Amino acid sequence: MTEEIEFILDSTQESMAGSIEHLEKAFLNIRAGKASPAMLGSVFVDYYGSSTPLTQVAKISVPDARTITLQPFEKNMLHTIEKAIMIANLGFNPMNNGDLIIISVPPLTEDRRRELAKQAKAEAEDAKISIRNARKDANTEIKKQEKDGTSEDICKSAEEEVQTLTNSFIKKIDEHLVIKEAEIMKV
Repeated sequence: MTEEIEFILDSTQESMAGSIEHLEKAFLNIRAGKASPAMLGSVFVDYYGSSTPLTQVAKISVPDARTITLQPFEKNMLHTIEKAIMIANLGFNPMNNGDLIIISVPPLTEDRRRELAKQAKAEAEDAKISIRNARKDANTEIKKQEKDGTSEDICKSAEEEVQTLTNSFIKKIDEHLVIKEAEIMKV
């Protein structure tokens, strides 16, 4: 294969791997019953005028499966952090005891579990669309190479390689989804 074709295949694989990474991060934000610091990953706090991730202004710990505690690095940040958690609309009701913010994670109802499973499916479908877009872009580039004089056989085998990559990454997405759905639906 030519260098250009190799480059197209490598960049396609990189793009598809990026889609899987994005899916894994999205799945971390979908809670599955037990408390986890990742649940607060989308929370940003107004820290002296700049939007800062919660992890940079407080120590997050999980003492048990139903509780998350936050200990701010600066005590005067307690109310700001509490407010940021409320604004993030995660369904949590933070309690402030003067030193810590304690979040009690409520158990998931059956309806909420179904909602979260739908959300996981939607994230998986977005990842699949991203994979298919990468495939389309790669095939377009391969066609350009063919027009520029690369042999038809090389381009055909490159397209087959792209399809093989697509199939393997779609399979990985399906596997991640099955695991996440099982995690969500487990009571």
